[in-house]
Amino acid sequence: MMGQCLCGAVRFSARPVDGQVVACHCSQCRKWSGHYWAAFLAGDLLIEDDSHLRWYASSANAQRGFCGNCGSSLFWRTDGRAEVAVSGGAMDAPTGLQMTGHIHVADKGDYYPMPDDLPEFPVDDN
Repeated sequence: MMGQCLCGAVRFSARPVDGQVVACHCSQCRKWSGHYWAAFLAGDLLIEDDSHLRWYASSANAQRGFCGNCGSSLFWRTDGRAEVAVSGGAMDAPTGLQMTGHIHVADKGDYYPMPDDLPEFPVDDN
């Protein structure tokens, strides 16, 4: 699977862990990306040129990767985990991925209803 930021300065390829996409409704994801993420093994994520890739420490144990040129939100990783989450919108279509649920719904914004009947989890158990 291939993907890139809006301006094309950060291009990547990866193999999804399980083909699932989750919608994260935590306040950080809502503010930063628009909620939709797919898990990939960090070792399988190949970034063609990381000279424009920047990382922001959004909490004591997590970082968010973005393009330093256009600002596109691309990645989310947590210390000590083998996976890195990739923004669903950064992946080139067709992805073949399937949305399977919603996490952090206890923190959901008040400006939208839950859009479907997929499983909802108040917090992420991972």
